[in-house]
Amino acid sequence: MRSVFVCVALITMLSACVSTPEPANPCADPRPLVCTMQYAPTCAVLVEGGRKEFSSPCTACSSEAVSGYDTGPCPE
Repeated sequence: MRSVFVCVALITMLSACVSTPEPANPCADPRPLVCTMQYAPTCAVLVEGGRKEFSSPCTACSSEAVSGYDTGPCPE
């Protein structure tokens, strides 16, 4: 029984170490209010965790839910 508890505790601690990588380009304030219709796929890093693809860095950073972005589409 003790070994099960130790395994569960270890798995819990290791899962806490896994996080979303820091974006290469953090969004700056003030956020953009208007963006051009440029298409440059951008993989945004969300404040709450996870990633979401946007059509450009401008459209990604116009959202308060985005902390930064990496150029190119999000990995599958």
